Order: sequence, then C-alpha cells, then structure tokens
Amino acid sequence: MARTIAHNMVAALRANGVKRVYGVPGDSLNGFTDALRRDGTIDWVQVRHEEGAAFAAAAEADLTGELAVCVGSCGPGNLHLINGLFDANRSRVPVLAIAAQIPSGEIGSGYFQETHPQELFRECSVYSELVAHPSQMPRVLEIAQRVALERRGVAVVVIPGDVALEEAVDDRVVQVRATSARVMPSEEELRRAATILNAGSRTTILAGVGVGEAHDDVVALADRLAAPIVHTLRGKDRIEFDNPFDVGMTGLLGFASGYRAMEAADTLLMLGTDFPYQQFYPRRAKVVQVDLRGDQLGRRVPLDLGLVGDVGETARALLPLLDEQKKRRHLDDALAHYAKTRARLDDLATESRGRRPIHPQYVARLVDELADPDAVFVPDVGSPVIYAARYLRMGGGRRLIGSFIHGSMANAVPHAVGAQEALPGRQVVTLSGDGGIAMLLGELLTVTQNRLPVKMVVFNNSSLNFVELEMKAAGFVNYGTDLVNPDFAQVANAMGVKGIRVEKSKDLAGALKAAFSHKGPALVDVLTEREELTIPPAVTAEQVKGFTLYAIRTVLSGRGDELLDLASANFRQLF
Repeated sequence: MARTIAHNMVAALRANGVKRVYGVPGDSLNGFTDALRRDGTIDWVQVRHEEGAAFAAAAEADLTGELAVCVGSCGPGNLHLINGLFDANRSRVPVLAIAAQIPSGEIGSGYFQETHPQELFRECSVYSELVAHPSQMPRVLEIAQRVALERRGVAVVVIPGDVALEEAVDDRVVQVRATSARVMPSEEELRRAATILNAGSRTTILAGVGVGEAHDDVVALADRLAAPIVHTLRGKDRIEFDNPFDVGMTGLLGFASGYRAMEAADTLLMLGTDFPYQQFYPRRAKVVQVDLRGDQLGRRVPLDLGLVGDVGETARALLPLLDEQKKRRHLDDALAHYAKTRARLDDLATESRGRRPIHPQYVARLVDELADPDAVFVPDVGSPVIYAARYLRMGGGRRLIGSFIHGSMANAVPHAVGAQEALPGRQVVTLSGDGGIAMLLGELLTVTQNRLPVKMVVFNNSSLNFVELEMKAAGFVNYGTDLVNPDFAQVANAMGVKGIRVEKSKDLAGALKAAFSHKGPALVDVLTEREELTIPPAVTAEQVKGFTLYAIRTVLSGRGDELLDLASANFRQLF
C-alpha cells in the first residue's frame, strides 16, 4: 500500500513525541484517523464536542510544556475548536490543530460545509496555513510544529480530506524539538535596573507565570530588596509556595494585602507578568519590567526601564548588583497585613448556620484540605476562580490551570480531560460552576468513555453567579441569570460517573472524601449560597454607587426580598 500524506503526518507526530490526539471523527478526517488506527502508537481520545478537544489539548500542553494535538473535521467540526484554541493561544501553550477541509476541487464553490479555516483561525494562532497540494507536505507540518513550540502558541494545518489521502511526495520524518537559549539583558541595562532598585525604599515584586522555574531566584531578590511578593493568578502555582515574602494576589480576585503592597510601593519590579488591570498598579512608583517578549514591555503601565530576559537568568545576574535593603518596614507592614487578611478570609470559610445553603468558601477550603498534595486543580471561569485563588494552597507539586486570560466558561471539565490524560497518576480536581458544567455537559461522557478518574466539585447556586456580582456592582437589577438546574449528581450517575449531592454543610467533608477516594470519576453537586458577596481588594466609589443603585432599583422593581436574603447571607462579613 502506498504511503499517504496522512500516514506521513502520523509518523511525524509519533517521532515528535505526541502521545494522543483529541477530537471527533468525520468523513473529511477519515484518512488521518485511519492512519492513527493503523499506526497504533498514538491514542485517539474521543470527545463529545470539538471545543472540549481544544481545551484538553491546551491543558496537556500547559502541564507538560510539549506539543499537544487536536483535530476537527471540515466546516462545523473544526469551527467548534475555535474557543479552545483561543484559550490555548492566549495562554501561550504549544498546540497543533489539524483542521480538515472539504474536497480540494470544491473550494470556492459554496460546497456543503465550506468554510476557510486558514482565515478563520488566523486571529487565534501563531501559524495557519492551507495544504492545497501534496508537494507542500511534510514541510508545512514541520513548520507548524516548530512555530507552535518556539512561539508558544497554536499552529493550524488545514488539509482537504482528498489531499490527505494522496500518495506522499516526500515521506521524510523530521524531529522538531523546542530550542533553549539564555536570554538576559545587557550589562548596561542590568546596572540601570540596579540603580533604580537600590534607590527605592519600598519595593514590591509582582510575579507572574513567566517566573517559571525561577522560584528560588525571585525569593532571593525579595530578601535582598526587603520586597513583598504579590503574585498574579497564573503565577500562583509558580511563586506562592515556600515563600516567606508572599502577600497574596492583587486584582479583582485578589487580597486586600496584595493591593496594599502594590499601592504603597515606591518601586515596582514586574517579573514575567502581563497583568492587565491598570487600576491595580501603583500610581506613583518607578517601574522595572522583565519579560522574555519585548512587545509585552510597558503595555499596562509606563516603565522607567524595560528588560528583555528570562526571569531566572536576569534575577541571578541582577542579585550581585543590589544593595541589601536594611529598612524592612514596608515588607513587615505588608506581611502583617497579609496575615490579617488571610485570617479574615479563613474566618469566612466556615459551615453555614441554620438552613442556609453552603458557603462556597467552605467548599474551597475543604477541597484544599482533602485533595492530594500534588493535585492538579482546574476552576471554571466565574466565582469558582475566586475561591480557587483565595483558598487553594500550592506547593508539593500542585498545579492550578484554567482559562485565566481568555476567560471562557465551561473550561474546567475539558481542561481536566487533558490534564488527566497527560498525568494519569495525579489527582485532577475541577471546581466547576453549575453554568459551566451544563454548557459542555456532554464532556462527562468523555470522562466516562476514556475511563478518566477526574473529580468534579460543582458550585450549584442556580445562577450565573459572577455575572450577578458584576450586575450588582454596576447598579443593575439581576436579570437573565437564573439557572433551572437538574440534580447534577443524578445526571452524573446516569452517565457512569459516581454522583453525590450535598445540601448541608455537615455532610460536605464526608462527600468529598468519598469522591476523592473513589477509583473512577466522581462528581459532588454542592448547593452553595447564591447571595454570597465576594468583596474585591479595593472597592471604588463607582462600585459603591452601583451597589446603591442596585439596591434602590431592586426594591422599586418589587424584589426587595432579594435584599433581605443578601443581607442574611453576608451578615458575617460585616463583623
């Protein structure tokens, strides 16, 4: 049998360490999926929705740092990939998407399911090209893999089904590996950075995911500068643990202590972060930013100095140039404020009183206490992210991944599929919103079909809760956010997942223990407090005005009982 382009593609993926492909089959993919079957060394992970395939690939790439692959058939099949691919590209993880196309002779005729994927995916990729002729392969695939790995993003190869079945013109197989290089600022730039940092008396470090493996180097910088370390959400599992200088997060999901450590700074050192919220940067501080990507410098705040460099390499080169900061009042104040803030947050993570639904903070606290020391946590976008940020402790190899930049609902379960496939010996736990889990409910079947022991904890408050919080803060009466939910535990049981429903605080610990010890997939459906207010670290005058307008409009619309329920649910936060 002649070696087809599809066979060559599979051989190339195998040679480059790809272990699995996520997708849904379709006729335009038949050549590729049959080549997978014949090869037998790469697993086919069948999902129920292509969006789930892209999310799964993104999670695998994030956790392993290696190329992950998803596929979609022509037209609607590969269009379904687009949301997950946006997430992967914005998270800067290497994903290869193979998008099948209609028969090559029909392109441009308005044929059944015709789209132009190479154009549609352009915005959510670092490379997107159409293979129109067999002579383009395997070179296009080699380029796509290399660009995805080097630029840390999504590469899309669009190939008509008939072209994939053509005999390969060139059947070479090339190994494509990510390069490694030492990237650091010049000596002159390092001296300028040291001059700025040595002149400061209240330096704060803002650390992001770009810290990478440089945890100890950043901690050493903080010690030398007497600088509290504020972390971003994506930097949480890189820098929070074993860190005596940690003072929590800033931003809408963060801690008051993180906000204060930033606001009080006269010098800010940004390390591997593109933290987007301008209102949380200090207003009167000198700013030094270090990032591998020069185009990231100064995007969020005006800089006194921008440095292109790896955080670890730069930190190690900078440390000998820094004076030891003898005045540690800024650090001591920040640490004291963090201890107070942490204690206050922990006070809120308690059992509910009377017949009130379960406090979501209590759910997150118990998940943290009962999960494995090296668990991988995946929160859904919305209120679960808030509680993950505030109550899940990192360290011991724990990881926290999610749709933290793209901000897509329904990411948790499909992300968990990729996480569990990539790390089969690790416990993977989702903190799923009821809206998020319902949006891609079919992915529970993906979990079952692929025998993945994912543990899913559902914050079931019968609402799009984070949207409601945003409405309250802006002064709008809640509208269009109600969710009529099924008993998710019963739904899970019907899908082959162990389902447990929890309606009382006293039953929660036992339910979580039973789910976490179960050998297969498990879902805990927790009825949580809908009216729980999540207070940001800094409340603006506009938010106060907005909440006042919300209260007035709610009463005037005849829904004053909601305000009483809100007050009852949050009474403990006032004292």
